[in-house]
Amino acid sequence: MGNKNQIDKSRYGYFFIAPFFIVFVIFGFYPIIDTFILSLYKWDGLMPPMLVGLANFKRLLGDRIFYLSMWNTFRIWIVNFIPQLLTALILAAFFSLNRIRGMKFFRAVYYLPNLITATSVGVFFNLLFNGNRSVANYILLSLGVKGAPFSFFNSTVFTSGIVSYIQWWMWFGYTTIIIMAGITTIEKSIYEAAIIDGASKFKTFTAITMPMINPTLVYLGITSIIGGMQLFDVPATLTERGTGDPQKIVLTTSMYMYNQGFKNHNFGYASTLSVGLFFIIAILCVLAFLVMQRKGNKNAE
Repeated sequence: MGNKNQIDKSRYGYFFIAPFFIVFVIFGFYPIIDTFILSLYKWDGLMPPMLVGLANFKRLLGDRIFYLSMWNTFRIWIVNFIPQLLTALILAAFFSLNRIRGMKFFRAVYYLPNLITATSVGVFFNLLFNGNRSVANYILLSLGVKGAPFSFFNSTVFTSGIVSYIQWWMWFGYTTIIIMAGITTIEKSIYEAAIIDGASKFKTFTAITMPMINPTLVYLGITSIIGGMQLFDVPATLTERGTGDPQKIVLTTSMYMYNQGFKNHNFGYASTLSVGLFFIIAILCVLAFLVMQRKGNKNAE
């Protein structure tokens, strides 16, 4: 009798996970599919869409600005990610190998830039360096620096470098915390055995820590590629009118996509750019995963 009156709760779990899948299908999966479909059309947002088949993709393959934007995006990402990862590894090694008083305070300070919206940071640095009356030029004039005021954003090197620097500054704290979290999963007994065998702190970090946090590094590499290849807000707010000038040096693929869709009102081609970016990110993520996994396997051996 007790078994007959017992309520079957085996399916209750589906009710708890259902909201996530419903929201994902409506706001995630459907827009993705709709973007793929829209890439086959020519549409200005007002007139009825006109089916053009693969014409948008043929245009994409010959689009010089698209290749330029991809190169800009990749260059900005690689110039900030490598120093970001190196800085995070050095800080993680320092904090994990030494007992530092106030370590939680330093971790909070390092992570703080990540809490600020990228748009706010872009506007802030624009105010610092843009124009002869910018904060930076005011300081340089006060110090009597020869040649001041400077037109900082007329320099391609400075403009590209400052975007990479902002990305590094905003994300190195996050990367440090993730690496330190990966280090905490390593059994302390492994370090104790290495120290008994006479291994130095540096040796234990390079021979034990680095190989064992390889999954964490793979995660950071893939998520950084996904975020870096979609870079938009910092260069868009840092430069005038979102054009990526001077000489389109910081025109990223997402900016180019936005300009095509919301400035040129060519939503079909903007969708094609989105599809192209999707496949490029997927390829880069697979390559990064294979390379880092192979490197991790070699270190483990």
